[in-house]
Amino acid sequence: MLTRYGIREWGVGGLLALVLLGGSAYLYLRVDTTVGIVVGSFVVLVYFCLAAFFRDPPRRVPDDPAVLVAPADGVVRDIELLKHEDENEFFDGKGVVRIGVFLSVLDVHINRAPCPVKVEKRVYREGTFHDARHPKATSENEAMAIFCRGEAGGEKFPLIVRQISGAIARRIVCRADEGGEFARGERFGMIKFGSRTELFLPAEKWMQVLVKVGDRVYAGETVMSKVVKLQDAEEKSKGDD
Repeated sequence: MLTRYGIREWGVGGLLALVLLGGSAYLYLRVDTTVGIVVGSFVVLVYFCLAAFFRDPPRRVPDDPAVLVAPADGVVRDIELLKHEDENEFFDGKGVVRIGVFLSVLDVHINRAPCPVKVEKRVYREGTFHDARHPKATSENEAMAIFCRGEAGGEKFPLIVRQISGAIARRIVCRADEGGEFARGERFGMIKFGSRTELFLPAEKWMQVLVKVGDRVYAGETVMSKVVKLQDAEEKSKGDD
C-alpha cells in the first residue's frame, strides 16, 4: 500500500513512467529491440524505487495500554537526558528524556503516534539541512514539533514528537493539528527522503525507556517505553544498583 501523503510524487511519477514506457515500446518496435528493453527496464526500476519510498505497510500495534511505541522506523541514534532545553517548560520544568531515531532513505517514513494523544500545539522551525545524523541536526535543521498530552498505564503526561528534515529530506508532512486526537500507532504524517524523528518523554521513574542506542525500531510496533507502577519502578532501580 502507498501512503496518501505521497500521492503527488508517486501519482505524477506513475503518469510520467507510463509516458516513458510508451516511448520505450516505440524504441522496441521501431528502432532497436535491445534499446527498448533497456530503457523500459530502467523506467520501471526508477519508478519502483520512488514508489517503495512511499510504502505504508500495516503494523501490529501492541494491545498493552501501558506501552509507548516508536513514532518512526529507523535506528535509535541517541538517548539523552535534557535539563535546559526549551521543551522543559512544557514538562513543567522537570527533566526530559529525548530519544532520537534516524531514518535512512530505505526506511518507511510514516510517522505514528506513540500512545493515545491529544495535540495541544505544533511549532514549526525553519532551519538548515544537515545530515540527520549530524549533532547539529536536532537544534538547527528544519523541524515540526508536536506538543501533546499522552496517556498510558493510567498516567497522563506531556510528550513531544519532533519531525526533523535531513540533508535529502526537504518536506515535512504533518496532519496533527491543534486539538486533534490520535490513537496509539495511528498515522499523523511523514518526512520525505531521509530524516530524523525525536520522542520527548518525562524523565520519571515510572516512565521506563526500553530501547538502547543502536536498536532498530518500527513505527507503531516497537515498544519504546512503558509506564510502570511506581513500586515496580523502584524495585527495578534497586536491582540496577
